[in-house]
Amino acid sequence: MQRRPPPPRTPAVPRHGVARVLSKQGLCSRTEAARWVAAGRVAVNGRVVLDPEFPVRQGQDRLALDGRPLEAAAPVHVALNKPRGLVTTASDEKGRDTIYRCLENSGLPWLAPVGRLDQASEGLLLLSNDPAWAAAITDPATGPDKTYHVQVDAVPDAALLAALEAGIDDDGERLSAKSAVLLRSGGKTAWLEIVLDEGRNRQIRRLLAAHGLETLRLVRVAIGPVALGDLAKGAWRRLTDAEVSGLAPKGRS
Repeated sequence: MQRRPPPPRTPAVPRHGVARVLSKQGLCSRTEAARWVAAGRVAVNGRVVLDPEFPVRQGQDRLALDGRPLEAAAPVHVALNKPRGLVTTASDEKGRDTIYRCLENSGLPWLAPVGRLDQASEGLLLLSNDPAWAAAITDPATGPDKTYHVQVDAVPDAALLAALEAGIDDDGERLSAKSAVLLRSGGKTAWLEIVLDEGRNRQIRRLLAAHGLETLRLVRVAIGPVALGDLAKGAWRRLTDAEVSGLAPKGRS
């Protein structure tokens, strides 16, 4: 008599810290979630926990905030025209204004920046409470191209534009533009259109500086199929369904 093989084991659901789970559900930032937990506002399966790293099985354990059951927020995807001078973070230890000033009284749920623009840069910035979608956009292997209009303090010739595309090694990183073209020039300055297919910290500024060019203004005008268009500075809009799927097609998130 043959013995029946044992039934396959159900894979164990991984456990993660409760603060991480709250942020991954798009409810708040991880820092804010940790504050909720430390203040005794969060319960897991009916029991108040005070440790932000308390292990939780996402999708199985019941979470509550101030006694009210918590469910993952509906996905929201937003385009913001970031003004120059704002910091791309939820809070700043130096007390500088952040991008969230633009979302005050918007009625939107908590949203995280999808990638970054440094304080001196401006233009198109995406925000969302959909971590998987955001990860596909910021992943160098799956993310869309990003297009910038950059004002510099000289008028580059064809050889210099080609050098920007050829790239440089800087502090152990390879920096290059997917494309660099001259848009217009006037006097001693010019505007370039630079396309990147991956993002590194201050990549354009570092690349230009290596070739003796100072960045006077840097404006991101498109991320994949989403264009900044005529969106006013400091204003935001919801992405269309086509834009959402175009940025991170199914199977890539």
